[in-house]
Amino acid sequence: MTLHPLLHLRHGMNLGHLAAFGAALGLCWFLSACKTEKKNAPSVALPVSVVEVKVADTPWPAAFQAQASGSRSVEVRARVQGIIEKRLYTEGDFVKEGQVLFEIERDSYEAQMQQAQAQFRNAEREWHRVRPLYEKNAVSQKERDAALAAYDSSRAALRTARINLDYCKVVSPVSGYSSKENFTVGNLVSNNSLLTYVNQTDPMHIDFSIAAPERMRRQELAAVGRLRFPDGGRYVARLRLLDGSMYQGEGHVTFIDSQVQPTTGVIKARAVFDNSKGQIMPGQYVRLFMDGDVLTNAILIPQKCVMITQQGSMVMGVDKDNKVYVIPIAVSETVGDKYLVDSGLKGGERIVLEGLVKARPGTQVSIQPSMEELAKAKAAKAKDAADEKPATTDKK
Repeated sequence: MTLHPLLHLRHGMNLGHLAAFGAALGLCWFLSACKTEKKNAPSVALPVSVVEVKVADTPWPAAFQAQASGSRSVEVRARVQGIIEKRLYTEGDFVKEGQVLFEIERDSYEAQMQQAQAQFRNAEREWHRVRPLYEKNAVSQKERDAALAAYDSSRAALRTARINLDYCKVVSPVSGYSSKENFTVGNLVSNNSLLTYVNQTDPMHIDFSIAAPERMRRQELAAVGRLRFPDGGRYVARLRLLDGSMYQGEGHVTFIDSQVQPTTGVIKARAVFDNSKGQIMPGQYVRLFMDGDVLTNAILIPQKCVMITQQGSMVMGVDKDNKVYVIPIAVSETVGDKYLVDSGLKGGERIVLEGLVKARPGTQVSIQPSMEELAKAKAAKAKDAADEKPATTDKK
């Protein structure tokens, strides 16, 4: 007797197998229904934030590592030989021009001065005796010339002795801050021995170097009309000190060398700052910002908008229907946190700023405020609330 296939299946399977078979059929039906609903469901626009491309004149400052130096760093040297008897300044203090810093023993130079004075008086008397006699032809031309030579020679020797005596007092040649002494009291110093330094710190020089390729790039942009140099080539300078604070007061760049240093490939430059309060010290490292160059009709876009691939740089544009499309671009310089665009954008385009990972060509997007715009709005709201609170308190 032959059984019906269903009866055969019923005889060959237990209840557990039947339950599993039914669950599998139900899962297939559910997945098929979900797939149909997904096809029929409308597409969801992905949220992104955009920035509008603008064309404008933009300042392009330059930043350099720099070092401060006194406008005049003067060596204080002994002009005569002798023992140092006194040091009349406190190391590191401000000293004025002409202030006595050291005293060298004077005894021997005072004796030389007295001897020179005696010789001069003797020669002077002789000259005064011979001159009228020569006019009367009482003495020869030779005696007259010898008396005049002795007189001139003794006068020069007296002047030299007086100068050497004055050199026993070593004075500061400029006003500025003194340095550490190189010889202590009691030491013998010779002519030209270096005793200390005096640094004139007001005004203060800030020395820095400009990379030759950077300088040449700016000159190239200026040659094609994309960059404007300051009037008269006079750059304004700003300083950031070691503690991160900005120096109060502006300086000016007074020197940019006309040649490149062959060993380093840089161009030397210098700025001058007023330092009447002594905030900048000689030898101090600072960060210098040079303002004055202006990019004309420049297109600058945030760096995070740009995708750099093997095919080149590109941004994601958003058209009037809020659909994403690719814009190939060429960028060159970095200006702050932005790129200078050389080609690909003309101005007026909307490009994706945030949500770049989600934005794909042809994707429908919805425009949302950027994080920066939200932060500004929040700060403005908090400021308005803070301004209203005192007014309410006064009213009460």
